Amino acid sequence: MLELLIYMFENYLSTQNLPDFKSITAELEAAGFDNQDIENAFTWFNQLKAMTNAIPVKNNACSSLGYRMFSENEQKKISAESLGFVLFLEQAKVLDTNEREIILDRAMALKQEHINIEEMRWIVMMALWNEGREKDFLFIEDAIYQDHNLVLH
Repeated sequence: MLELLIYMFENYLSTQNLPDFKSITAELEAAGFDNQDIENAFTWFNQLKAMTNAIPVKNNACSSLGYRMFSENEQKKISAESLGFVLFLEQAKVLDTNEREIILDRAMALKQEHINIEEMRWIVMMALWNEGREKDFLFIEDAIYQDHNLVLH
């Protein structure tokens, strides 16, 4: 399903001219995507939007000094490199704790067995774009296309 999410993001959701649901569905079906996958993708994006809208207004109290322990299911599904990437973004103040949790939730909501680093970068990029954070989006976009690891200075 992630392939469909990326396709939808690149072709529809990241543009200002968003066609209606029926038009997108018809175009996706014509492109060979399964109707159930299309519905699941819309649900995934709608849940991302709902979760993002529920985030309280950012303030300094939003940052946490706590430590996030990943569940066994999260560790099985999401690669160590991907979890490290999310933590890197949090330490770099690109993400706050609420955004981190939304990203992890959206990764776990995918029906695939494993999430690798490239897939996690796409999930993060879609989440940031959904929040209207184009500047941070560009940072993640650069990370998607570079071959070397990011370093926090």
